[in-house]
Amino acid sequence: MTKRFLLSLVFIISFVNTALAQTKVSGYVIDNTNQPVPYANVIFKDSKIGVVTDENGKFYIESDQTFTAVIVSFMGYETKEVPLPKAVNYNFKVTLSDGEALKEVVVYAGKTSKKNNPALDILRKIWERKRKNGLKMFNQYQYDKYEKIEFDMNSIDSAFMKNKLFKGVEFIFDKVDTSRVTGKTYLPIFINESLYEVNGDNLLGKTKEVIKANKNSGLSNGDGVNTFISDLYSQYDIYNNHLNFFDKSFTSPLSKTGIDVYNYVLRDSAFVNKKWCYNIVFYPRRKNELTFKGDFWVNDTTFAIKTINMEVSKSANINWVKEIYIEQEFDVLNDSVFLLTRDYMMSDFALNKKEKSKGVYGKRTTLFDNHKFNIEKPEKFYKEEVNFIDNEVYTKSDEFWEENRFEKLNKDEIGIYKMLDTLKTVKKFKQMYNLVTILGSGYIQKGNFDYGPIFSTFGYNDVERIRVRVGGRTYFGPNDKWRLQGYTAYGFGDNKFKYGMSGKWMIDKKKRIIISGGNRRDVEQIGASLTTTNDVLGRSFASSSLFASGNNGKLTNINLTNLAIEMEPSKNFVIGTGFSYRTLESASNVFSLNYFTDATKTATKSEVKQSEVNLQLEYTPKKKNVGYGVERLAVDSPYSRIFINFSQGIKGAFNSDFDYSKLQLYYKQPIVIGPLGRTNLTLEAGKTFGTIPLGLMSIIPGNQSYFQIENTFANLNFYEFISDEYTTLQWEHNFQGRLFSRIPFMKKLNWREIVGVRGAYGTISQANRDVNASDQVYLAPTTPYWEYSAGIGNIFKVFRIDCSWRGNYKDVPEANNFTVKGSFGFYF
Repeated sequence: MTKRFLLSLVFIISFVNTALAQTKVSGYVIDNTNQPVPYANVIFKDSKIGVVTDENGKFYIESDQTFTAVIVSFMGYETKEVPLPKAVNYNFKVTLSDGEALKEVVVYAGKTSKKNNPALDILRKIWERKRKNGLKMFNQYQYDKYEKIEFDMNSIDSAFMKNKLFKGVEFIFDKVDTSRVTGKTYLPIFINESLYEVNGDNLLGKTKEVIKANKNSGLSNGDGVNTFISDLYSQYDIYNNHLNFFDKSFTSPLSKTGIDVYNYVLRDSAFVNKKWCYNIVFYPRRKNELTFKGDFWVNDTTFAIKTINMEVSKSANINWVKEIYIEQEFDVLNDSVFLLTRDYMMSDFALNKKEKSKGVYGKRTTLFDNHKFNIEKPEKFYKEEVNFIDNEVYTKSDEFWEENRFEKLNKDEIGIYKMLDTLKTVKKFKQMYNLVTILGSGYIQKGNFDYGPIFSTFGYNDVERIRVRVGGRTYFGPNDKWRLQGYTAYGFGDNKFKYGMSGKWMIDKKKRIIISGGNRRDVEQIGASLTTTNDVLGRSFASSSLFASGNNGKLTNINLTNLAIEMEPSKNFVIGTGFSYRTLESASNVFSLNYFTDATKTATKSEVKQSEVNLQLEYTPKKKNVGYGVERLAVDSPYSRIFINFSQGIKGAFNSDFDYSKLQLYYKQPIVIGPLGRTNLTLEAGKTFGTIPLGLMSIIPGNQSYFQIENTFANLNFYEFISDEYTTLQWEHNFQGRLFSRIPFMKKLNWREIVGVRGAYGTISQANRDVNASDQVYLAPTTPYWEYSAGIGNIFKVFRIDCSWRGNYKDVPEANNFTVKGSFGFYF
C-alpha cells in the first residue's frame, strides 16, 4: 500500500524563488579536455563548507553566509580559486589544469590501489575499534530522540506554477524554497514531528522506543503517510557491513568488504572540534552497484567517525529513487566514546532519473540528546506493547513543542503547518488527494463507506465466464474498533448471484481480542492453496483470472459460514480459534467431487457438508504494524512468518459428513544476503488423519493463469497432484541486478535476475483412495515433484517475466513442461 501511495503521488506531480541562502553555486567541474571531473572537492573560501562533485562532475553548494570565492581541488590537478561574480550562480563552469609538475601527487580519478594506501590502513583500524565506540561500550543506555519528517514536491518552475491544476491555490507557491543538497526548488507538502524515549540493554540485546509526542500536517491524518514513513526510514548503523534502504542492501563505506567495491583516498587532516581527524574520500569502483560516494572524518586515536556524508550513486539499480543523501554527526563524550548526535537523510523520488524530472523529496532529520548509561531495568520493561494507545501523544500544545523541540523550526517550516491547514480546505486539493488515496488503497471513500477493492471489479473463469463484482466496507478511520464488509458478484456464464459478508469487532484493545463472523456463497478454485485461514472473504486470484491457460472448469460452489475469536497476547504472536460449516459441490459438469458413502461402493454423494473447529497460531517476528484498529496496515518490510493450524472435523454436527484431524504448518523466511540480493524460503507441510473425500483433500496448488500466484507451482494444472500428507519447499532468489550490472550492454537496462526451485512430496492413504468416486485420478507425488525457473524483473520498472521448466513427471497427460508467466508491481 505504501509504495502505491508514494508512486501515485509522483505520477500526479509528474503530469502536472525565493531563497534564504546568501550564497548559492551550481555547476560542473571539467578538465582541459572537457571531460567531467568526478569527486572533486568544492568548498567556500575560508570555510569548512564543501561538497564533492558527482560522477558527472556536477555540484551544488550553498550557505546562509556571504562568500566571494570557491576553492576547487582534486588530486592530480592544480587547486583553483574561482571568484564568484554574484551571490547566486547557476551553470557555473570550472576548468582544472593537470598537475603534472606537482610532486607526490596521487591521481584517484580511476581505481585506487589496494596496496600501500594509507586510507586503507586507517579503514582497518576503524574495523578493529567499531565495537568499542559509542553505545556498544555500555551495558545499558537511554536517550531522547527528536525526529522531523518532511515531504516536498521538487523541481518547481514557473511553467509548473502556472498549470491550470493549481488555479485557486496559487498561494502555496509562497513557500517555495531551494534544497541545500541538490539546488532544486521545492514546495513542502507534509511535515511530521515526533519525540521518543529510547532505552537499550546490550547484555540482553533488547531495545525499546516509546513515542512521547507526535504532530503532523499535510496530506494525511497519519494513517497512510505514517505507514510510508515507517517503511521508508528504517534504522541503520554506518558501521554495519550493509545498510538496507527500499528493500535493497547497500554496501557501507565502512564495510569490511568495502575494499572490493570502493576506492578510498586519504585527502586531508585537520582539527574537528578540537580532535585531530583524517578526511577520507570514497567512491564506487563500478557503476550500477548499490554503493555510495562521499567522505568522512575519523579521529586519529579512537578511529571513531566524527562526520560522514554519503550519496547513492545515480547509476545504482534502484527504481523511483533518483537521489539518496545521508549526513551523520558524532559528538565526543570522552576520549573513547563518540555518540551519534545528528542524522539527516534525503531521498528524491521520481519516475525517472533525468535531471529535470519532477518528483518528491522525503527528508528526515533526527537529533539525539540526554544520554544516560548503565541504568539497569528489568527484562519485562523491554516487552513491547501489543497495541500502543495514547491519544494524548497526538494532542500536545504548541507551547509544549516550543519547549521540547531539540532545535527550533525555521520560518518556512512553521509556515508549512499554516499553509497545509489552509490547503486542506480547498476543494481542488481535496479532489487531487482523493485520487491519490484511491490509487494507493484500492477503495473509493464516500462518507463512512469505502467502495472496493476496485481492482476486483472484473474477473473471468470457465464456469462464470465474465464476472462482475461490487463491494465495500465501513470506514470511520484507520483505528476503527469494528468493521463490516461485503460484496455481491454475478457470473454471466452460470447466471448466478454470489455474495459474501463479514464483521469484526475488537473487544479488548490491549490484547487485541477480536471476534469475527461471516458467510460466503461463491464459486472458488479450492485447488490453488494448501494452508487455510479464518478469512471468510478470502478468495484466491486463481478463482477468477481474465487470462488463463488450459481449462479452468474444476471449480467448486462453496457456502462457508465462520465464527472466530483471536487475541495477541504478545507482540506479533496471534492465537485464534473458530468454528466453520461449509458445503462443497462441483460448479461444473466437467468436474466431480463425488464420493462413496458405503463400503460396497454402490451409493455416492456429490455434496460435502462439513463442520470443523480449529486452532491457529501465527508468529511474525519483526513485522511492523501501524495503528491499533481492528484492521491494521502492515509496513512493507521483510519479515518471517510461522503459521500453524489444527482442524478437527466433527461428523454429525449440523449433518456433517466426516470425522478427521488435520495439522498444517506454513513457514516463510526472507534472507537478505548483502549485495547478492534476497532469498525467500517457503515451507508448507500437513497431514490429515481420517477418511475424507476429494473436497477436503490437500491439493498441491497449480497455476493455470498467465500470471504468478504466490505459493503455487507454475507448471502444475489444478488437481494434478492430490494428497492427504504433503511437504512443499519453494526457494527463490533475486540477485537484484548484481549479475547483469557486470555485462556492459545490459548495465543501463537495470534488469534483475531471479532464479527459483520448487518441490513437492505427498502421499494418499488407501482408505482415502477407496472413498473416491470423483472423475479425478488420484496421483500423489510420492517421488518428489520439482520444477525450476529463471526470470527477469524490473522490465520497464513494473513488469517481471519468468520461465519455468518441469523437472520430472513429464509424461503425465496434459503436462506443462514449460511455462512463461508474468506479473506487474511497483518495486524499488
